[in-house]
Amino acid sequence: MELKHLSEIERATQPGRNELARFGMALLFIVGVMLFASTRGQAPSMVLVIAAMIGGYMAMNIGANDVANNVGPAVGSKALSLAGALLIAAIFEAAGALLAGGEVVDTIKSSIVDAGQLPSGQTFVWLMMAALLAGAIWLNIATAVGAPVSTTHSIVGAVLGAGIAAAGMGVANWGKVGSIAASWVISPVLGGIIAASFLYFIKRFITYQSDMAAAARRVVPYLVGVMAWAFGTYLMLKGVKHIVKIGFFTAALSGLAIAAVVFFVVRPMIGRQASTIENSKQGVNRLFTVPLVFAAALLSFAHGSNDVANAVGPLAAIVDALTTTDGALHSKAAIPLWVMMVGALGIAIGLGLFGPKVIRTVGSEITELDQMRAYCIAMAATITVIVASQLGLPVSSTHIAVGGVFGVGFLREYLKRNYARMVDDIVDHHPEGDKSAIEAFMERFTKAKVEEKGDMLRELKRQAKQQLDPAHFSKMERRRLRKVYKQELVKRSQLLRIAAAWVITVPASAIMAAMIFYMIRGMMLP
Repeated sequence: MELKHLSEIERATQPGRNELARFGMALLFIVGVMLFASTRGQAPSMVLVIAAMIGGYMAMNIGANDVANNVGPAVGSKALSLAGALLIAAIFEAAGALLAGGEVVDTIKSSIVDAGQLPSGQTFVWLMMAALLAGAIWLNIATAVGAPVSTTHSIVGAVLGAGIAAAGMGVANWGKVGSIAASWVISPVLGGIIAASFLYFIKRFITYQSDMAAAARRVVPYLVGVMAWAFGTYLMLKGVKHIVKIGFFTAALSGLAIAAVVFFVVRPMIGRQASTIENSKQGVNRLFTVPLVFAAALLSFAHGSNDVANAVGPLAAIVDALTTTDGALHSKAAIPLWVMMVGALGIAIGLGLFGPKVIRTVGSEITELDQMRAYCIAMAATITVIVASQLGLPVSSTHIAVGGVFGVGFLREYLKRNYARMVDDIVDHHPEGDKSAIEAFMERFTKAKVEEKGDMLRELKRQAKQQLDPAHFSKMERRRLRKVYKQELVKRSQLLRIAAAWVITVPASAIMAAMIFYMIRGMMLP
């Protein structure tokens, strides 16, 4: 065999070797968790060791799938490189989990089932192990196909399925299940509306202005200030609350104080930077790069502090059930430090090994993102959670972020089609052969402000009505212009794939958890 053929074989097998290396590193982490858990207590049980391994596996899958919501838009807009995003997310996810991850968690996630109806504490342990493993397997499948799904919904569906398998249909809190099903619609719609609203505001007051740089100098400091308020309030409600109990009013005032400081600090900095940028969208985008880096870090910190319970909550519940002396099932369970470390390290390792696939899906495979659009998605992710938490609405951070991506994409489609209709109107009200007049009008129309554009169109139509027989473009040219109306900036295939994954998350994880519960019970019973 010639040397060039060996080189070709080596190149062809490179992706497989990379996958094998990632799998090997993940396996090493699970083995490390097994060895570490075996040293906990005087005589650690085999059940505890197995549960710790499953908890580490769950944590890795959360890192691989859920963290993409925090850094995907920043990567897609090129505000951060993939390597930089992975480093920032890994550090701040782990820091959020360890510093503000909470001291207690619900033993039955969101009270989805009634623990009092379970036959025994042993059944409870089997239920939580089955739920943890099923939720992890479903996240692994979703990550493999590049679909961002809700880890909260995965574990809730798994607890529901295992609970029904353990004690029948009556054990489930169907009202809570209904509210979770409602969040499939509430979360992406709210996220999409808020993200699209911010994008329209930016277009209306910055990119639709003739002097974009001057408009950005005036408006961007306020946008950064609003971002500082949103993130300050969000961190107080979702991160600091685990350390110090804090209400919404106090959190909002704290966020406002942070916003005021940030506004007066960044205003002169943005003014200096705006004076050096070109008068274009690319120039304006540069002003949003640094805020997006901070957004990725703060979102990761808040996610680590809030969602680490999805990985370690069931594990903490198992530890509590195995170590309790009164034999009672507690509604809350303390999280040992070693359990929190398993969750924090697992999330960081899963993100680094398997996160890039979902990050690319969120950042670049749904719609094209730039820094302004990524800013709008980050704002949607924070404001939606703040509003929903105060209204008592169940929302998913994953669904919000992805809904925000779709929201900015569909708004861009609408605006481009609307602009194409205006162009069609312009050429329709000019004589067919008067191309120079059309070009001159279009040049003035493009430079005009939003209000002036409407006045120009109304005046053009008024003048056309006064003509007895205005000429039109040919049918072929009209068809060519109308093709612009059908321009799609959001990939429908991704929309259908992600929506399908969202809808089946709860039932799929529930069915798997029920099957695993029956398998575990069959092995454990004498």
